[in-house]
Amino acid sequence: MTETEKKRKRAEAAKKKSAAYGEDLDLDQFEFSHEQPRRMDLDEVSEEDRDLVSEVGFDASERLASGSYLQFDNESILADVLIGQEGLEVIPTSEALEKYDWLSDYLWNAVPVDTDKYTAASELEHYDGYFIRAKSGHKIQMPVQTCLVLKKGKSIQNVHNIIIAEEGSEMHIITGCATPSDVERSLHLGVSEFYVKKKARLTFTMVHKWSDKIDVRPRSATVVEDNGVFVSSYAILSPLRSIQTFPKVRLMGRNSRADLYSVVYGTKQSKYDVGGALILEAAASSGKIISRSIATEQSEIIARGDLIGKHSGVKARLECNGLLLSDEAEIGAVPALRATSEGVELSHEATVGKVGADQLNYLMSRGLTEEEATTLIVNGFVQLKAPDLPPSLQRSIDDAIKLTLEKGL
Repeated sequence: MTETEKKRKRAEAAKKKSAAYGEDLDLDQFEFSHEQPRRMDLDEVSEEDRDLVSEVGFDASERLASGSYLQFDNESILADVLIGQEGLEVIPTSEALEKYDWLSDYLWNAVPVDTDKYTAASELEHYDGYFIRAKSGHKIQMPVQTCLVLKKGKSIQNVHNIIIAEEGSEMHIITGCATPSDVERSLHLGVSEFYVKKKARLTFTMVHKWSDKIDVRPRSATVVEDNGVFVSSYAILSPLRSIQTFPKVRLMGRNSRADLYSVVYGTKQSKYDVGGALILEAAASSGKIISRSIATEQSEIIARGDLIGKHSGVKARLECNGLLLSDEAEIGAVPALRATSEGVELSHEATVGKVGADQLNYLMSRGLTEEEATTLIVNGFVQLKAPDLPPSLQRSIDDAIKLTLEKGL
């Protein structure tokens, strides 16, 4: 039996396996696409769609990008690398698997295919997604931008992404997921596998803009080798029906590091079950998980964070901060620290509360209304400031967050 056959057999066995967290969804309520996606050109993207993707930081002019990947449902794909940009590859996953025999070793290596029913379905049904690679020794100066758009109602957008930063490379990816507000109930399945090789640096920033009829089940994991650095920044600032995600990072190399930052702005009756795990397996590895959650209206947010220290001398910190803006909203913080070796240094801080009266009174004494003061506090709370980001990338993140908040506050 080949490795591919073994993976499909494991997927078949997990078809009814519920996820560890979050609402259990009936996949039979949605329809998978069995069509092969067609390639499209940038000039085929309508003005309406350009406006939609711009709200999650995708620049359709491509002026500030080294490469672009844009996918609508499972039906049309744009994949470009800027002319003259050496050392970068951006192509659909299906094409990459046909082009490189070695890539099958990476497929379902970081994320187990039998994690749950969602990973199983992703393997057993037709999928695409993006393959992005920074080749050995190349430092990609401008960000790579990607966007996954879900427009088809009662459907499943099924993507499997593989990202590799080869030895000594450096790459910044800013990605968005979006859907128009009038789409019927649909499901996004997104599997993402990241590989950060020796002395490589990968920065990954994601902004979500869904609608209140969309369920989202991302499954992602990262492997970091010696002296590698992985920085992930995640912002979801729009309503949805539900999301459950728990990305894991394995620090397998000596002196490897990973920092995970996230901001969740809960609205309407949305249910968010989000978090992340750092597994520190090698000497001198370190990292942090920093999450901020704001719950308004009837939204429910559960913020999870796991730190697992497996080698003496590793260090990691977990911070979960929540802000309640409604008596009908709910926030839960679930931190967990585990050590399986002596000399592990793990710490955490978790807080949940309302906007402080002292803060409001101070700002109102300076002439702001209560609504203006609250908005100012919220804007400051949701800032996503990951260290060492290129200024252009930080501006893209700030602009995407600002646009979304302006529409929601």
